[in-house]
Amino acid sequence: MRIGIVGAGHIGGTLTRRLTELGHEVSVANSRDPDTLADLVAETGAHAVWMADAPRDAALVIVTIPEKRIVDLPADLLAPAAPGFVVVDTGNYYPRQRDGEIAAIEQGTPESVWVQEQLGHPVMKAFNNIYAEHLLNGGVPAGAEGRIALPVAGDDEAAKALVMALVDELGFDPVDAGTLAESWRQQPGTPVYGTDLDADGVRRALAEASPERPPEFRADGSTPGQP
Repeated sequence: MRIGIVGAGHIGGTLTRRLTELGHEVSVANSRDPDTLADLVAETGAHAVWMADAPRDAALVIVTIPEKRIVDLPADLLAPAAPGFVVVDTGNYYPRQRDGEIAAIEQGTPESVWVQEQLGHPVMKAFNNIYAEHLLNGGVPAGAEGRIALPVAGDDEAAKALVMALVDELGFDPVDAGTLAESWRQQPGTPVYGTDLDADGVRRALAEASPERPPEFRADGSTPGQP
């Protein structure tokens, strides 16, 4: 599958490594010159491109950048993607640590619902609750004892099926986490976040989640500047 990755940080770089290893054709971009990704290209065989070219002809576009940078993306970023393309948002909102206050999210809009509104295209929420090192090294064959499960939330069933199949291919059990409006259940501070649970554990954690953000994941007077 042709995959475009917008963002080459911890999760973006890890997905580039894993997806190329599985034989997918990956174009990856950061906010700088493609030459800055020379080491990643040498390691993986991925194509480093300018950000505007990452989605070109891609069946799947993965957006994996800091939440505060979503508003800086070009309005037509997704225009060159393949017909019927799917978008995955891996992002998390860290107001005190990185992003500053984003008013709509503070007022209760789930992170990926807000991202979807900014992108103007439906998104799936996935890969946001696992640490990059575990995503890189934690995949095992289906049926293996203790296989880590990853929640996938979204509104389009065909798109969700594609993303869940990719999660399985990467070595993790996919769990249907409901609609995008329910994706708050996998945001930072919830029981499923960063916990490497199996499928039953993920389902229990999603069910136990509270929509109330813990204080450490809410903006306060010490937050960084506005995005």
